[in-house]
Amino acid sequence: MLFFVDESGQDRHEAPYEVLAGVAIRERDLWNLLQAIRSVETDVFGVRLSEFGVEFKGKKLLKRKIFRLANQKPPLPPDKRRDLCSEFLQKGKVESLSGDNVPRRTDEFAAYGQAVLEFMSRVFDLCSMYRVKVFASIVSPDAPRPAGDFLRKDYAYLFERFFYYLEDVSSDEMGIVVFDELEKAQCRILIDQMERYFMQTAHGKTRSARIVPEPFFVHSDLTTAVQLADIVAYSLNWGLRLNRMIKPTRDEIMPFSQRAFDMRYVGQRANDTDGKTWPIYGITYLDDLRPKTERDSD
Repeated sequence: MLFFVDESGQDRHEAPYEVLAGVAIRERDLWNLLQAIRSVETDVFGVRLSEFGVEFKGKKLLKRKIFRLANQKPPLPPDKRRDLCSEFLQKGKVESLSGDNVPRRTDEFAAYGQAVLEFMSRVFDLCSMYRVKVFASIVSPDAPRPAGDFLRKDYAYLFERFFYYLEDVSSDEMGIVVFDELEKAQCRILIDQMERYFMQTAHGKTRSARIVPEPFFVHSDLTTAVQLADIVAYSLNWGLRLNRMIKPTRDEIMPFSQRAFDMRYVGQRANDTDGKTWPIYGITYLDDLRPKTERDSD
């Protein structure tokens, strides 16, 4: 099992929360899913977005401007939308290479906006079809941070839920964690924190039997599955509100956040004390990132 992780809002600029999101994809489904996404991309846009420097990321494809563009015209027929969208992207490429302004028509802008939203909807359809499971830690921007070199609670939460999911899948399923590459020093810090968590804590030692403690780092612009995690993180950040989450939402994002929420992992575990089962959810809200020992001593 592969667990692709990305984040939204960590720069603390416009986003209402910080979200660490992961998508779990079975190895046998991964390549088929990626091929299906590429097929949908060319069907909707007429071209591959990467050829025109358009990133497959939430802040690019689900920003407010996209919705404004899409609403400039009534829904266009798919064939006409594809042709206009391809022309729109071609003109943008010429403009970026030459530095000269290339006029584009209102229907081309509208076609591009509508195509993006159609693409996003069909990507979520494919994720459901290929049994992608969603996990996320949604963090208050005011949440206290660990004072030491402890693994933050949002990461520990994801690993815990991913471990439970692996147990549910089969008795011998193993998981590999794949992150969007950070600055090299940050990657080293995260690797060291994960190593201490998995090798030196009781819970971490148990979970290392299923999750490989050393993660992989990849370039997100070259790795579609990490970009899926980014889309999920962005959608949840702007569209999902759990208990105690009071930041405003963007109404237009809510259908996408609901799609992500519907794919969340939900399991059950028995209570060690009374044997009763209790639910396990793959998405949670956190208002404190410190480990229990640090919270107790405060």
